[in-house]
Amino acid sequence: MSAVACGPAAADPGGWALQLFRRSVLKRAKLDQITRLLDDPAGRECLDIGADNGVISLLLRRMGGRWSSADLDERAVASIRELVGERVYRLDGARTAFPDRSFDQVVVVDYLEHVADDAAFAQELARIVRPGGSVIINVPHLKPGSRINRVRHAIGLTDAWHGHLRPGYTVEQLRALLGGDFAIEEVATYSRSFSELVDTMLNGLYLLLQRRKTPGPESAKGTVVTGADLEKRRGQFLLLSALYPLFWSMARLDALLWRQSGYKLILRARRTT
Repeated sequence: MSAVACGPAAADPGGWALQLFRRSVLKRAKLDQITRLLDDPAGRECLDIGADNGVISLLLRRMGGRWSSADLDERAVASIRELVGERVYRLDGARTAFPDRSFDQVVVVDYLEHVADDAAFAQELARIVRPGGSVIINVPHLKPGSRINRVRHAIGLTDAWHGHLRPGYTVEQLRALLGGDFAIEEVATYSRSFSELVDTMLNGLYLLLQRRKTPGPESAKGTVVTGADLEKRRGQFLLLSALYPLFWSMARLDALLWRQSGYKLILRARRTT
């Protein structure tokens, strides 16, 4: 197992990432769900794992407490480092180098589906979380037969492109992974069909533009947008800003699908022993 500490952040961290975050329906919904389930971080040792380009890491740190951050891909780790600076680590998958009982809470964001041995990772969570501490786990919700997923795969947004080793999880699968070490306290799904359609359109367009430069994914986690990307594609992001009110309105139509389960699954579980 290995964890590599990363160096200082840029002098003005967060500006570009917050610009993108404010124009992402899915990322804003994700943070809302995480913060709803989060224990007050003040005075606590906390860890976030897998927070994409680091904007969620940054916003969680602004809530208080002492945070560490980690991810599995070097490009993602570098982007997190750019935003938050210290206490950023690269993991090798299921294992970490953190001491036993290091954290009061751990937030796992879109990471479990990237780990070959997810059962070993669940055991690692049990090792590093203190008794009474919590984990928040956000994963794709397994929805066999989904038409939107079929469209995503048809245009190239496959599990392999995103670095997913499995298409998602059910609550029962997560419960089995966590076993007797954790008691699940709350479960929710979010991002229904209209939000997923918006996300599919945006990622499909980005993928089309990216393929002109490289035939494969740019990292083990698919597309990770960094500050350098914003500078190179400023015109595209200005267009995204102009279209955001339309995308936001489309996503609000999810309220009409109140009986439909979402495409994202999130839960909070408490360490029992």
